Amino acid sequence: MFLAGVYLQFIFRWNNVFINILWLMIMVTAATITVLRSTNLNIRKLFLSIFCSFLITVIAVLVYFNWVVIGLEVIFDSRYVIVIGGMLLGNSLRGSIVGLNSIYQQLKKSESCYLYCLAGGATKFEALMPYLQDSLKFALMPTIASMATIGLVHLPGMMTGQILGGSNPMVAVKYQITIMIAIFTVTSLNVVLTFLFSIYASFNRYGVIKKGIWKNH
Repeated sequence: MFLAGVYLQFIFRWNNVFINILWLMIMVTAATITVLRSTNLNIRKLFLSIFCSFLITVIAVLVYFNWVVIGLEVIFDSRYVIVIGGMLLGNSLRGSIVGLNSIYQQLKKSESCYLYCLAGGATKFEALMPYLQDSLKFALMPTIASMATIGLVHLPGMMTGQILGGSNPMVAVKYQITIMIAIFTVTSLNVVLTFLFSIYASFNRYGVIKKGIWKNH
């Protein structure tokens, strides 16, 4: 944390758009590696798929949040890109791990059922749809549970920081609601995009999952 404070001082002082975007990509890279290691999936085969899904969803939501919600003139301002981007990545990380792990573990355990659906005439997407639906449900459960208990069980970081900084509690609540919606959006979009992008790396042309997808398979 001390080192984080040191390098953030320099990044905030420079506030260069290219450096800010580069740092965001480093954050996305770290998140991607964390997800793959936590799900025991092959990093070399799935890194690009998950990296692209994280990058697309975070940048899309970040641009909307900074431009439309906050109304920044410089969308990639370092204080907002790194802080808000870090909140989106950090809070969606658990959901992404749960969602991705759910898809591939279910496929690993019930591969025969998946192949049976293919043999029965289902397309690859039709056979995979139940796995995607279950993974989305599992991925979003922590975020939904957290959203349901805000203000009653706990006060989230952004809301607490704003209140301690002297902001009106209602203003802090509005920002926190916006952040929770953004986290929910990033998590759900990331699971779907990861699923779609990884299909090409995970399955052969016959729709059969490749054995090298798992590290220890």
